[in-house]
Amino acid sequence: MGFTLDIGATAPDFKLPATDGRNYSLTEFAEEYLVIFFTCNHCPYVIGSDEVTRISAERFGKLGVKFVGINSNSANTYEEDDFPHMVRRMEEQRFPWVYLYDKSQQVALAYGALRTPHFYVFDGDRKLVYTGRAVDQPKNSDLIKVNDLDRALHELTSGKSISTSVTNPLGCNVKWEGKEKHWMPAEACDLL
Repeated sequence: MGFTLDIGATAPDFKLPATDGRNYSLTEFAEEYLVIFFTCNHCPYVIGSDEVTRISAERFGKLGVKFVGINSNSANTYEEDDFPHMVRRMEEQRFPWVYLYDKSQQVALAYGALRTPHFYVFDGDRKLVYTGRAVDQPKNSDLIKVNDLDRALHELTSGKSISTSVTNPLGCNVKWEGKEKHWMPAEACDLL
């Protein structure tokens, strides 16, 4: 296995607090298919594609797909990625997914999360069938030409094999604890 999960790998379990006040483990998501994605509050690639992700979550939610967002970023690197800011963001945006906080960053390590956003799609047996980006232009939804996540979910929910199972996630690096903050504009965070 490389740093990130290989296709066919089983979804690592977790027990994490959510912005709705509950704690969740993997087994609590009974939907047929599961999209786990690593996200945060500040990244321009996340913010630029949140509404596209919302549309995907709503469209495929009707077909048995559950979306779960996980924020593993160190709040010591970006204060706006702390749990209170997560709660506020969900209250304001009302996204159609559960938003979990991985303060220890152990879940991000288990999945091999590389960027925000980074998507992992699991089948009914919780085996990884797709990982990578959602879209080709996450920072600016007006420029999107390719939606790899929707393609993979359409193929999965239609009983087809996944035509492209791995793409490179596009976004900001996960902000690991103990790494110094790079004093760059947020627009440059994909270079970190």
